[in-house]
Amino acid sequence: MNMFSTRKPEPQPSTPPPPLPPRVVEPQSNGASASAKSGGVLSRGVFIKGTVKFSDELVIDGEVEGAIESSGKLTIGEHALIRGEIRSKSVKVCGTVEGDIFATERCELQAGCTLRGDIEAPRLVVDENAAFLGSAKVTPKS
Repeated sequence: MNMFSTRKPEPQPSTPPPPLPPRVVEPQSNGASASAKSGGVLSRGVFIKGTVKFSDELVIDGEVEGAIESSGKLTIGEHALIRGEIRSKSVKVCGTVEGDIFATERCELQAGCTLRGDIEAPRLVVDENAAFLGSAKVTPKS
């Protein structure tokens, strides 16, 4: 063995880096709220003509021409356009509604929404920047 050799040492095989933990990829948002994960979603670009019925939760970010009936929670997304009557337990409006809303528990008009129609609900929340053209009948449950 020669201590002062001019020969270059052979490269040692390197050990591969430890594997990275699996990356969790969140689905792309379509404007729907996080609570919609347990319910249904009618995405932006979807158009329905007729009656929409559901029981638990629904987020609509598309267009509906017709009645919406439910015993659950309805969220009208910011890109949504609804032309027709809405009857639901709870209604949250972020988009545009042209029709009356009848809620058995609560109706909420978010900033930037437009409602052309009447509201009947035991509780009503209207944000400062919501456009509401109609009348409201707010009668708390006894």
